[in-house]
Amino acid sequence: MRFFPLLVLVLPLAQAQDAGEVRGLVVDGRGGEALSNVSVQLVGGAYRTTSDSAGRFRIPGVAAGDYVLNVSTVGYHLVKRPFHLNPGETKDFEVVLNSDTLRQTTTVDVQAGPFETARQDSPDTLVLAGNDAKNLGSVLADDPLRAVQNLPGVSSNNDFDARFSLRGADFSRIGLYLDDVLLHAPFDMLQGENAQASATAFNGDMVEEMELHEGAWPERYEDRTAGILDVHTRDGNRDNFTIRASASASNAGVMAEGPLGKSKRGSWIFGVRKSYLQYIFARTFPNTTVIFGFEDAQGRLTYDLTPHNTVTLYVLESYSTLGRSNLSTLGVNSLSGAAYHYTFANLGWRYSPGEKFLVSTHAAWMREKYDDTNPTSHPLANGFYGEWVANSNATWYWNSRTLLDFGTSLRQIRESGDTIQYNNVVTNLQLLDHSNGDALHAGGYAQQSWTGLEGHLHLSAGARWDHFSIGQSAPISAQASAAFVLGPSTRFQLGWGQYAQYQELALLTSPLGGHGLLPSRSNQAIAAVEQRLGSRTRLRLEYYNRADRDLAFQPLDYPRLLWPSLKVFAPPLNPPYVNSERGYSRGAEVFLQRSSANRFTGWISYAYGHAEMTDGITLSHFPSDYDQRHTVNIYGGYRIKPTVNLSLRSSYGSGFPIPGYLTKVGSLYYLTLVRNQLRMPAYSRTDLRVNKSWTKARWKLTLYGEVVNLTNRTNYVFDSFNGYNATTHQAYLTLDTMFPILPSAGIVFEK
Repeated sequence: MRFFPLLVLVLPLAQAQDAGEVRGLVVDGRGGEALSNVSVQLVGGAYRTTSDSAGRFRIPGVAAGDYVLNVSTVGYHLVKRPFHLNPGETKDFEVVLNSDTLRQTTTVDVQAGPFETARQDSPDTLVLAGNDAKNLGSVLADDPLRAVQNLPGVSSNNDFDARFSLRGADFSRIGLYLDDVLLHAPFDMLQGENAQASATAFNGDMVEEMELHEGAWPERYEDRTAGILDVHTRDGNRDNFTIRASASASNAGVMAEGPLGKSKRGSWIFGVRKSYLQYIFARTFPNTTVIFGFEDAQGRLTYDLTPHNTVTLYVLESYSTLGRSNLSTLGVNSLSGAAYHYTFANLGWRYSPGEKFLVSTHAAWMREKYDDTNPTSHPLANGFYGEWVANSNATWYWNSRTLLDFGTSLRQIRESGDTIQYNNVVTNLQLLDHSNGDALHAGGYAQQSWTGLEGHLHLSAGARWDHFSIGQSAPISAQASAAFVLGPSTRFQLGWGQYAQYQELALLTSPLGGHGLLPSRSNQAIAAVEQRLGSRTRLRLEYYNRADRDLAFQPLDYPRLLWPSLKVFAPPLNPPYVNSERGYSRGAEVFLQRSSANRFTGWISYAYGHAEMTDGITLSHFPSDYDQRHTVNIYGGYRIKPTVNLSLRSSYGSGFPIPGYLTKVGSLYYLTLVRNQLRMPAYSRTDLRVNKSWTKARWKLTLYGEVVNLTNRTNYVFDSFNGYNATTHQAYLTLDTMFPILPSAGIVFEK
């Protein structure tokens, strides 16, 4: 017994000498930023800690044995590292965490800085990725394009629509690219009708990154005159099989991913979704025309044939429907049923024989079909759009400072459609519009870039040629940009470009348009100064000017009063389109942004714009349909602790014009002499979101909670013009109300 006290003292000392230590560093996979406030635990023992402000963690006094290192935080994939610890051993780990919406890798995607893009040839680019894109997409819709709506300078005053406007131009003038292919209408929507509702067909959880080019973009982007949204999908997990099941107030889905083959030279990712948003709309807006549902399936395969050859295949199949046969108030020309079917397939090949040459080639096919019917199941509209795409883009590095970009594209397009109106009974019908034709769009570009003065000067210049088989116009466009680094914190950027956009094939083959319509053109110039406030904060001020001409326009589409008689001009039933509209869009944007994976991230932005148009037929001057003088977009995200993230988004718009010749006296509307002078009330909406996660040994659960329109503000959107009284000049409109205060929730299970 006399040795027992000595044993009590010696045994803990021996155990302490046998104890090991686990330590390491946690970094963000996108850019390599050290991640603080991350939960670190050892499965198999009661060991737990969090990373410090430098991303480092340390767990001392760990007994020898087998463990699994679990590293997790809200908004990031769970990382599991099994290991064995010997007595007295110290284990060092470098853990790379990847956002829920980014591909899972064990290496860091090195970037020059949080605001730098992969290329320096676009002077006016905003990048959206990771948790910011997920939080802004909203729980209710979970839509990547709705995330873009809150970027600085972007305007969207319609809660039902995923599309947006940019500097006074509508979405039809903004090019949406998915993995280097220009898409036509990749939405779940109602085609052929004046319905303002849509949801993005491709899944936001498969989106790696989105780049919005607001002005003076490079000539490698084709056939658009107001902006470019370049979307890149992500590869699947090359290391492990993972599965995610999600459900929210609007839809439910499953996504799985994993490596291809034992050698793991490739990956796959596949997901399906089905919405029940139509039930929410039916209860909240029983008389609206936008009650539709959708379902889609999409997947991506990636495989390295050799270290220098990689092939990818992306496939998307989407189907959306509308059913309102239960409404007794529908007329013979009312939309009762609708179906829209969208298909897209993109086969890519990336070849890099050495460090100085890279070529990317794509062969793609897309198809759109729609059918709209009235309450008696008779057709109101139907249409088809099909396109085959072949393009190739190459980059040749002359040296470390000089590179040449060049490429070609071919697009074989086929489109047809009919629009029908019934005069009181279905046996008395009138064909309002029809189209049918095919055309080949060919184009090519070349661009030279140069960096000098030890990286303080970057110059880029390029040209593009396009040809459409319908029409005689083959425009040649040019673009140039310059970036000056005026010190460690100040940058000055200049950009200028010319752009052309051919009219829709449906319009070129319609009796309302014709082969003689010219492509629309725009000349753009931007000047910006950017001040860095530390490594992760910037203040940017930008001025822009865009001159538009040859826009397809219907000068005689709305009734109006004529001067000086003040008689009513009654428009024809099918007013023709002509290239009579021209105008300009000018303004300034300022925003303050912080980009960080730790603590606070977000921005506050203000945009002032003035978009004025002139019609060469009526000689009238008026604001653009999407002219909004004042736009404020605010977003902020904050990771309060390892398991909780709080985010808030807020938008304000001073209001778009109500299209037409209208004025308002009291609560009544009347025809007037001047177009687009009456505006919608200001739009304002604030959403609050909380993400909460729970991590166990083998799985992770995340709960998303959101309150849409937190202040319960009543917002309106223009729906339709419903006629007028020729004697009193009174006009009749329909305005739809947007979302009231609306709580929603979603849940994601990951294993």
